[in-house]
Amino acid sequence: MTTRFLRLALCAATAVTTLSTALPATAAPAHSHDARLSWGPCPSQNQSSPSHDQSTDPMQCATLRVPMDYARPRGPHITVALSRIPATNPALRRGVLLTNPGGPGVSGLFEPRRHARDMPPPVLEHYDLIGFDPRGVGRSTPVSCELTTLPGWDLLYPYPGPGGSIARNIAYARATAASCAANGGAVLPYITTANTARDMDRLRAALGERTISYLGGSYGTYLGAVYRRLFPRHVDRFILDSPIDPNRIWYQQYRTMSRAADERLDDLTRWVAARHSTYHLGTTPDAVRASYLASAAALDRTPLPKPGGAPITGAGLRAETFLALHNDGAFPSIVALWRDVATALNNRQPTARTLSSTSSTTEIPRDNFFAALYGVVCGDVAWPRDIARYQRAVRQDRLRWPATGGMPANIWPCAFWHHKPIEPTIRITAGGPRNTLILQNRRDPATPATGAMRTALGAGAVQVTVDAGGHGVLGANACAAEHAVTFLINGALPTADQHCAQWKVAAGPRGQRQTRGPGTWFAGSGV
Repeated sequence: MTTRFLRLALCAATAVTTLSTALPATAAPAHSHDARLSWGPCPSQNQSSPSHDQSTDPMQCATLRVPMDYARPRGPHITVALSRIPATNPALRRGVLLTNPGGPGVSGLFEPRRHARDMPPPVLEHYDLIGFDPRGVGRSTPVSCELTTLPGWDLLYPYPGPGGSIARNIAYARATAASCAANGGAVLPYITTANTARDMDRLRAALGERTISYLGGSYGTYLGAVYRRLFPRHVDRFILDSPIDPNRIWYQQYRTMSRAADERLDDLTRWVAARHSTYHLGTTPDAVRASYLASAAALDRTPLPKPGGAPITGAGLRAETFLALHNDGAFPSIVALWRDVATALNNRQPTARTLSSTSSTTEIPRDNFFAALYGVVCGDVAWPRDIARYQRAVRQDRLRWPATGGMPANIWPCAFWHHKPIEPTIRITAGGPRNTLILQNRRDPATPATGAMRTALGAGAVQVTVDAGGHGVLGANACAAEHAVTFLINGALPTADQHCAQWKVAAGPRGQRQTRGPGTWFAGSGV
């Protein structure tokens, strides 16, 4: 799961509408693999803002009906919403580039619009950009557990309470699982990664393409790997940015974040120590780390009052810090928060600071994101059901990796899930052509640089490792972007795995000068 993409969910969730009015319907029968799509204007991305100017918007939208259960292809069907921006140079058009921003549970329908701003012009010339809402999400047939109270970041990420207690997390997990069982409907058990990959292949066929290229980030790397495993003959050029371990989903994958976040915290504490005259939190990284951990522990004992809002807790501070570790650009704001909290604790005064992660009434409308997230994470694979196992794991990780307070080892609603997985987990194995580029930051707090995806894909992939921290490579490192663009345009992969420094200057694809204008893939990194 990725925080950048979870933050996108906060905005995307506001735009969930009924499908009957939001998008044009498809004209072909649901069971037809050569279904023709009926393209039309896209709905507004945000209901609270004016509609997008359709007269100048190159993006179009459509829907496609797909089987709810692929084991019963003539049974009930659901709808998948998709979008496209055509290649800007028809003479150079190579095919389609499907995109997925991560999640699970995050809308991807408007990704082409974002990529059209961010991608270098040569990529836009060669590919139709395709976005879609995965099954169960947004403008695809949406799922809901009818959760009446939506969790804040410190429950979505299950942060333990004072002393490592997980009683609150157990109660939330049990109640959420029960609500999903009672209200999720017939479709919820079928909201899985494997079925989403099958939907992608239906999209490919409906688009009239023999193969697809693909750009997936975070969870999207697992989705891409599953598609690659199920449909190897339909893979053209795949880029997997910030991969998860595809064969350790989901609990063991999440637990790896304990160590990864703790190591990533070193980047932040070094940054703060170098600015002691501004923040006064310590002149050495160790001193800064000690200050942060002391503040979190103090808030565990006595939450800090906040006028007009819920008190700031240790779990809330840890949650907000974990979010900030995903992007160097968040360092100034999180450190200002640390400073304000430390000052308020020293003076025992309330603080006006707001933590998005401590409130159970954050601006996440409805529960579609949560229902889809839990549908995938709990439906892909069975989770351990022994509560004592989670309690032991939290105790161990709190001591070994204190930055996240044991959160990655904690319990999820999946421990109480009422539906068994509908099929065995897809195992990702080596084999197939050499057609995948993996991009990985060395100090990623959410998807650690274990090399597991590279190992799983074997000779079918090449990995570019960036000596940087944070979650997400493209848009933060010009060296990695050069490899990505060269691969998409020319099909050329490095002959061996590569390493990139943490570049802070712009560059361009091989043989080309990067000009001013669209294309933030070549942005420098750093604050």
